[in-house]
Parts: sequence; structure tokens; C-alpha cells
Amino acid sequence: MERYNPQEIEKKWQKKWEEEQVYKTEADPARPKYYALEMFPYPSGNLHMGHVRNYSIGDVMARYKTMEGYNVLHPMGFDSFGMPAENAAIKHGVKPADWTYSNIENMERQQKEMGLSYDWEREVKTCDPSYYKWTQWLFELFYKRGLAYKKKASVNWCDTCGTVLANEQVIDGKCWRCDSPVEKKDLSQWFLKITDYADVLLKDLDKLKGWPERVKTMQENWIGRSEGLEFSLDCPALGTKIAAYTTRPDTVYGITFLALAAEHPLVDAICEKSGKAEEIRAFVKRVRNTSEMERTSSESEKEGINTGIVCVNPFNGKEVQIWITNYVLADYGTGAVIGVPSEDSRDWMFATKYGIPKIITLQPRDHELKLEEMTEAYTDKDGVLVNSAEFSGLDIKAAMQGIMDKAENEGFGKRRVNFRLRDWLISRQRYWGAPIPVINCPHCGEVLVPEEDLPVLLPEDVSFEQGSLSPLASSERFVHCKCPKCGADATRETDTMDTFICSSWYYLRYTDPKNDKAPFAKDKVNYWAPVDQYIGGIEHAILHLLYSRFFTKVLHDAGLVDFDEPFTNLLTQGMVLKDGSKMSKSKGNVVSPEEIIAKYGADTARLFILFAAPVDRDLEWSDQGVEGAYRFLGRVWRILLHFEQAVKTGGDAYDVSALTKEEKDLRRVLHTTIKKVTEDIRDRFMFNTAVSSVMELVNAIYTFQDKELNAGLARETARDLLLMLAPFAPHITEELWSRLFAAGSVHQQKWPSYDEEALKVDEVEIVLQINGKVRGRIMLPAGADRAAMEQAAKENARVQELTAGKTIVKVICVPKKLVNIVVKG
Repeated sequence: MERYNPQEIEKKWQKKWEEEQVYKTEADPARPKYYALEMFPYPSGNLHMGHVRNYSIGDVMARYKTMEGYNVLHPMGFDSFGMPAENAAIKHGVKPADWTYSNIENMERQQKEMGLSYDWEREVKTCDPSYYKWTQWLFELFYKRGLAYKKKASVNWCDTCGTVLANEQVIDGKCWRCDSPVEKKDLSQWFLKITDYADVLLKDLDKLKGWPERVKTMQENWIGRSEGLEFSLDCPALGTKIAAYTTRPDTVYGITFLALAAEHPLVDAICEKSGKAEEIRAFVKRVRNTSEMERTSSESEKEGINTGIVCVNPFNGKEVQIWITNYVLADYGTGAVIGVPSEDSRDWMFATKYGIPKIITLQPRDHELKLEEMTEAYTDKDGVLVNSAEFSGLDIKAAMQGIMDKAENEGFGKRRVNFRLRDWLISRQRYWGAPIPVINCPHCGEVLVPEEDLPVLLPEDVSFEQGSLSPLASSERFVHCKCPKCGADATRETDTMDTFICSSWYYLRYTDPKNDKAPFAKDKVNYWAPVDQYIGGIEHAILHLLYSRFFTKVLHDAGLVDFDEPFTNLLTQGMVLKDGSKMSKSKGNVVSPEEIIAKYGADTARLFILFAAPVDRDLEWSDQGVEGAYRFLGRVWRILLHFEQAVKTGGDAYDVSALTKEEKDLRRVLHTTIKKVTEDIRDRFMFNTAVSSVMELVNAIYTFQDKELNAGLARETARDLLLMLAPFAPHITEELWSRLFAAGSVHQQKWPSYDEEALKVDEVEIVLQINGKVRGRIMLPAGADRAAMEQAAKENARVQELTAGKTIVKVICVPKKLVNIVVKG
């Protein structure tokens, strides 16, 4: 028999699919649509096993839904702006564009070798001017809607990458890209007002029924909504008021100090008035160069410096010391936090360390607290207020409302909802990104580049020296221009946009990728989007997924799309591990997809990676597992060609009643498998158990390799086996389909349905027990009632032997499972 040769088969079908544009997709209102999407990659040069897993999962869903009758959109592209291309330019002296496009070409080839069902006509590359023109257009839309602005701010600076980072891109105090320590710097930067959407981004998490709870919780915590009171404390020495925010208004009568962030705007004024400017500035400088993670960690030592200046508590007129501390952050609340030592553990330790007074304002209901007896703060959120003027004796809930009412009625405070989420800093001092389409005019100020002049193209005459200025600033031809409003000499913005801007809307461009009049046509985007199934890593839970939700909501509010969430269902796949850890060159445990495909074929690589573990769990690489997947496909090849003649002569309609018992058993296994595989793919994403069921079916077929097999059953079994295996192993199934059935592509056939009658069994095995111990087994008709089961058990020779001379107390029957005879004597 001809040997299974994946290399020959796969090249043949990949060429045919491409030539015939089998996976090209057009809108078809007559059919239900299904938008399957895997997160697009950065073109680093080569696919890794995480890519293979991600794309294989998406391809199974796309192919399955096509066979179910859906009009499936399954596109691919490249998130192709970013630092690695610029670093390559610096290191190797190549243009970022040349490096990027060369990598894209290589990765496209590798993706095609995987047999993925992408509509390559819809490919997008975010570094292509035809794409980033619309990224710039969208920036201008945000600007016009009051959602883009520039301000001087203390920002996260990565010296290694030579650029600023958004808060979300700082992980444990280090750069998300290069793992270098991040420091603070004051720069004038562009922001998007994601905080305007904080409430709706939080509220609408409840609508995302198809998202993992873990991802929704991560976003909820990042947005960090809290309710509290913002109020002002008068500071006579500075001639101003200082705003503070607290989520515990019930404690305000216990304030003994006010903790300011090192970045607080009043620090300079405090230095002038305090008489200890040099000491304060040295402390502030040290704090500002400490990571936010370290400053806010519960394990970090809390430090501060007493400014010697006081402010006044508006609730009781008492003086409050002003301290600058290392644990308050400028961008949370107002950058000023009240210190209430008796009710807050951190404040207690800080006050104890520096000898700051403590005032008890909350007592348990059953006993009185005394400062001299306390060794820690009273942090229970239950009790009654003391030392709190007219609110003494009230419980916390009632006191909170009364205290906030007092602040509002007397005009020194107001109720406020606060968020941990900060506005999205999008300026990057790098070259390889979408230029910000703004012109700075000495007369007109900030002016948007006219839409007809977009895109603002990246210049090529730039220097890549690292520093606080963008490489774009080194291009005289780029920087100098005319103001589009007044015609005066002006200069362009020289920052580029965060690459997460590009990936925040790419899923919409796929719906209309060739449009040169708009980012997408409304009818097309509303036909295809939102994405029905999105697939990617959990590491994107906050960055990409939150930003994409923000973009979609803005576009919805602008009337460009009819939906306000981008991804209806989300699957976060696990990592691929080797020797217990994530694959990496430094650990020497990388397995190359290209090598696996060259040796075993793409179908084997896909089948193994889908079979080895549930898709949402980490997968341990196994060379033996790959070998096993390859051998399995070889078995499928041999057994179906073994029955080739029967398959070709068998009819699609045949007399099922004429089947032998063994053949009926095989048909039952076939239809049980169809039911199981359908439910595993459609309802549970349990691809590993689906593949396992197909393997069991193949084992059942092999029991007939030396027997006669009804030609009609042979045809039905071969057909449905190939249809079920097709989404997982597209090449071998296409080849076998063409040989055995000839008509059309296996991937354009209808998904098989199961026959309820075929699932029924004629006989079942019944376990015989005596006093709960297994003593034998018998076969009975599947429909046997309890009386028949009991009679058959009592007539069994082994049971009669073991119960002879004993009294049968009772008989317990579990239909289709067991009979337990209880005896004594």
C-alpha cells in the first residue's frame, strides 16, 4: 500500500487552496456569519509553538463553523510597528521597514505551511501607510471628541528602549518589553482619555458572558472603582487649599497628618516655605526613582519627611502635619492621603515610627479602646464613632453618610467616584510607529493635519541615537512644515503612537481592508463584527483587551459601528512548555515548528498540540506525543485505503437492519463519536477529548481489517471520520477525501449529524454483586426491567453457588448497571 507522505500531500493541497482561493470570504446575508480571529503576531522572524497552538485552535473553529453552514471570516495580519525593528536597524544597519517586511514574508510562508484557512486577501500590516493612515485618522477622531490631549506629566521612562511607557506596560517596576528598570521623568506627552470610559468599561464586563471570569476580574481590578469623599484642607502657610480623597469618611475626625506624593504639585512651594528645601528635594528625588510597585508594596518600608508645615482639618479645625511620603502616588486620587493612625495599619506604623499623634475615632460595640493599650490599628469596619463631634455614637454606615452630607452642605467637600485607571499615555519617543498627526504652530497652537494630507509618512533620513527626543526630530524635512490654518512656519509632532493603538482596531479593518476612503465601511463592519470568537494569551488581559474595548466604545459613540464590545467570546490558551518551563532560547528548550513540520508534517504538529492538553491549560511538549500523533495519522491513512474499494462501491443509503451485531456496534461507536466530537468542539472547546474520541473510532474500524465490512457502513464510517478529522488535520483528510469520494473539498462538506437510533445498544453488561462484592458479569437486553434483571441474576450459576444455604434479605437493581444480592447466614 502507498505510504503516507505528509510533505508531498501538504504542499500539493496548500498550492491548490491558494490557486483556487478556497478560503476567500465575501459577505453573504443569506447565511449566518461567524468571525473567528486569533491575535495577530509581531513579525519577529519565525513562528514559535505558542503561535502554532493559537492558530491551530482558531483554524479548528473556522473550519468547523464553515462545515456547520456559517459564512466564516478568518483573517490574519501583522502587528508590525515596534521596538525590535528599530533595535535591528541600530544593531545591523538595516532599515526597520526592510527588517519588518522580510520577517513578515517568512512568517506568512510558515503560516501557509501550517495549512491555515486564512483569507490572505484581507491581510493587514500595521506599518503599511494604507493602514496607519487610518490609525492617524482615528487619533484625529479622538482629538475632535475631546479624548486626546497633551500635557506635561511624570511618566515611566525606560532608558534601554529610550521611550516612555504606559502604566500598564510597567510590570513589577520593569519595562514590559526589555525587563529593564523603569524610572520617572517629566515630559510633555500625549494621552487618550480612557478614564472618561472607566465606568462603562467596568459596568459592561457583565455583558461579556463568553469571557473567562479571570480576565474580567483582572480588568475590574485594574479599573479599580472606589466611592468616597474628596475634601479640601486649608493651608495658610502656602496660601492655598489641599484636596484629599478618602474611601473612609467615617475616620476624618482622627486625621493627624496629611501624606503627599513626592510628585505633588505643591512640593516646590513647600520647599520654599519649609526651610529644609535641600533635605526635602533629596528625599523627593530618591522616591521618584523608586518603582510604583515598590512604593505601594505592603512589604516595603514606609518613609516620609515632615515638611514642618500644617494644614487645617475642616471638620474640627485642628492642625494636621504635612508629610511627603514614599507610599502615596500622584496619579491616584488627588495625590494627598489623610493619615488616620488609629484606623489604618499603614498609618499606625508610620505614625509610630515618626512619633505622630493618634486619635481614636472608632470603637468596637462591646468594649472601649484605650490608646495606651493598643498595639495596632483597629481595622474592623464595624463599630461606633467616638471623638467625632455630632457623629459620635453612630455606626459606620450612618456616620459616613452624615459626614459626607456635612462636607457638601458646608461647601468644603463632595462625594466622588475614583478609579485606579489612569489616562492612556500614547507618546513614544521612537521611530517605528505611526506619527502623531499634529502640527505645532506659533500662532494657532495645536493643529490637526488635514484629513486629505494623511498619512503623515515616516521619513527615512533619521538618526537612531537614544535619548529623550524621538528619532523623527532628527529629520529636518519631516519636522519643518507650514501651518495648514495660517500658512506660517510650523513644526510637526515628533513622537509616534504606542503600538497598542494599532492593535486596538485591526479587527475592524479586516472587514474592509482595501478601503481607501475610510477605515471601514459601516455596512461591512456591522455585517462581520463583532468578533464571534477571539483567541489569544492571558498576558493581553489588561493591555490589548482593555484598549480594544475602549476603542470600540468610542467608535460606537461616534456612530461608526453598531456594537460597543469588540469580542463576543474570548478563549485564552495556555502556554507550550518544555521540561516544565516556557520555551526560550536562553533555557535551550525551544522546539522549532519548522523542524517538526519538515519531519512529520503540519497535520501532525496541529493534531499533537490540540490533543496533548485542554486548550486553556499549559501544554508540556512531548517528542513521544508527536511521534504518537504521526503514527495515528498513518493508521488513518492505511485503514481507509484498506477499505477503499468498499467505500467507493457502497451507497450513501443502505439497509442498516441487515448489519451484523459487530457492524451495528461499529455504527454505534461512529454515531457516539459524532455526538461527542460535535459537543466537544461546539460547546466546550475540548479539542483534546474530541481527538481522543476519533482515535477510539479508528481503533474500532481496525477490528474489521481482516473481516468483511458492509460497503454502505464502510462508506458512512470513512466519510464521517474524514469530516470530523478535517478541522484538525486538513491536508490528509483532503487527500483521502479526493481519493475516496472525489466530489468537492472535504472542508466544504456539511458537518455530520448523528442518528439517535444508532446510539441505542441491544445489550448491556450487568455487574453481579453479593453483599457489595463483585462476583460476576452477565449480558442482558438493554431494556430489561428490574424483575428481569433480578431473575437473571438469581439464575446465574456462580450466584447460585455462592448463595446456596443462605437467606436472601433483599435484591438491589440499578438499571443497565448492576444487581446486588444481600444475603445472611
